[in-house]
Amino acid sequence: MVKKQPTLAEIAHGRSGDKGNHANVAVIAYTAAGFEWLQQNLTAMRVMEYFAPLGPSRVERFEAPNLLAVNFMLYDILAGGASRSLRLDNQGKTLALALLQMPIERPGNLRSMRRRSTRSQRSEVRGQKAVHL
Repeated sequence: MVKKQPTLAEIAHGRSGDKGNHANVAVIAYTAAGFEWLQQNLTAMRVMEYFAPLGPSRVERFEAPNLLAVNFMLYDILAGGASRSLRLDNQGKTLALALLQMPIERPGNLRSMRRRSTRSQRSEVRGQKAVHL
């Protein structure tokens, strides 16, 4: 059986939007193990190379460990911004979705990075006693 190459979407979700002619892209890991992977592997350079066809002038990365997130500022990626750009996504709203489609090397602990299913979360809740405040 051939395993398909995983994408960033298997270990994280994201949000993005415009800041004038620049875009802000947040990638939020589902788990602490996923965040550790993001810290080590999802660099500003890698994001810049991934979005090279859109022509960012530079990319900065910021970490938000309390959110298990890394945030990227992509400068000059919106071809002028919302009121000037003729691009379909002139506000950068789809950039997070695009980044989440990035193929990644299969980590040995991929299972521990994935979002837990609703079924397993319900099982855990049923196994716990209710706490009344």
